[in-house]
Amino acid sequence: MFSNTDQFSNATKATIESNLATMNELTSKALNNFAELMELNLATAKLSLEQSAAAAHQILSAKDAQEIFSVTSAHAQPNTEKAVAYGRQLASIASKTQAEFTKAAEVRVAETSQQVTTLIDELTKTAPAGSENAVAMMKAAISNANASYEQFTKAAKQAGVALEDNINQAAKHFSPASEKPAKAKK
Repeated sequence: MFSNTDQFSNATKATIESNLATMNELTSKALNNFAELMELNLATAKLSLEQSAAAAHQILSAKDAQEIFSVTSAHAQPNTEKAVAYGRQLASIASKTQAEFTKAAEVRVAETSQQVTTLIDELTKTAPAGSENAVAMMKAAISNANASYEQFTKAAKQAGVALEDNINQAAKHFSPASEKPAKAKK
């Protein structure tokens, strides 16, 4: 049978190893999502620069003010649509990142809860008589902490869904507004 010191030492070692693995996983996910965000920004900047150069060339070759106005109006709607698409892609990356971090945290909390429960069960076997109330209180505290974490996770997920819904609703309202000048032109 292990002594309590050995049990705590093994539990501490397992917790540290688990924390390191979790930090490695989260860092890897963060870097991957950051790389995805940078790719999006670079592609958007490149496309914007190319389109701005083309628009500037068209404006410079315009013969009168009416033609300049037509060229400017023609570029307004596609730019608005691209901004909305960029916002959606950005929201998608943010949502994916939040989901990955939440999943990793859920796994980590489940592992830690299992380790603590196992440790308490092992310590209970060697606990002196009369300590049943203390063990019950520890188990209740762990149960309450898990319930609190589950509520927090549920609220975080709901906030993420609400944010994504708000972005999509804003995009829906923004897109029709950007189409009105184009319709009036025809």
